Amino acid sequence: MAKILIVDDAEFLRMRISKMLIGDGYEVIEAENGALAVEAYKTQKPDVVLMDITMPEMDGLTALKEIRAIDPKARVVMLTALGQESVVLEAIKSGARDFVVKPFERERVLSAITKLLA
Repeated sequence: MAKILIVDDAEFLRMRISKMLIGDGYEVIEAENGALAVEAYKTQKPDVVLMDITMPEMDGLTALKEIRAIDPKARVVMLTALGQESVVLEAIKSGARDFVVKPFERERVLSAITKLLA
């Protein structure tokens, strides 16, 4: 089964997504900021990354650019709060493959992952 890296500074959100994905048979890795996400990407080679945009230490846009520099084929889905449309456009230009607006529906997250793994 596919390996998913979940990147968000909110532990409850990482736990919620992890539980959902593990229940669907995915292997899950977690990181609490962009810097840790870049390191996890290098060592764990996940199939898909779900990444928050606003985080301490290194934000999601910077981490997205670093991950795409390591692996131009990286499949990254940005997790975004309502009202961050300009940031989402920047993320898409920087190589994000999709985005999910928080608070999200379970089906929306799973469909984004399924689409990228197809």
